[in-house]
Amino acid sequence: MALSPLGMLLVIATILLPFNIVVAKEFVVGDDHGWTIGFDYAAWAADKTFQVGDLLVFKYAVGKHNVFKVNGTAFQSCTIPPASEALTTGSDRIVLAIPGRKWYICGVVGHCNAGQKLVITVQPQTLPPTPAPAPSPFQHRPHFGRWIPKKLFTIFH
Repeated sequence: MALSPLGMLLVIATILLPFNIVVAKEFVVGDDHGWTIGFDYAAWAADKTFQVGDLLVFKYAVGKHNVFKVNGTAFQSCTIPPASEALTTGSDRIVLAIPGRKWYICGVVGHCNAGQKLVITVQPQTLPPTPAPAPSPFQHRPHFGRWIPKKLFTIFH
């Protein structure tokens, strides 16, 4: 007997239900303000939890800003890397692939020193707790297996 499409969907959903699916989050840096000067990125990041697999999106006017991924020293001193390392699309997307500290700055002259820089800590990806396995149908009736064959034998003998 073939399963209907709905029946097949229910079977697949039942099989997949025990698996925990982790969904990455997309963070637009600065939210509605985007990537610009005059915004407190430390305060913006303070209440957020970044995990491996999440995505940072830097939105800004092309030609007015850019994004550089730097180390902690370059972040503190606002040292701009070579221009070839700049992200310049105006909608730069960075996947957070490795846990640890991450530093980003704008390389336009004076912008980093004016506070256009972001530091975050990326946490390892965590899975929700796995639910306890369902009890076996015979777990609460230890004599059930012995009782049925005797009754069947009595009825059909």
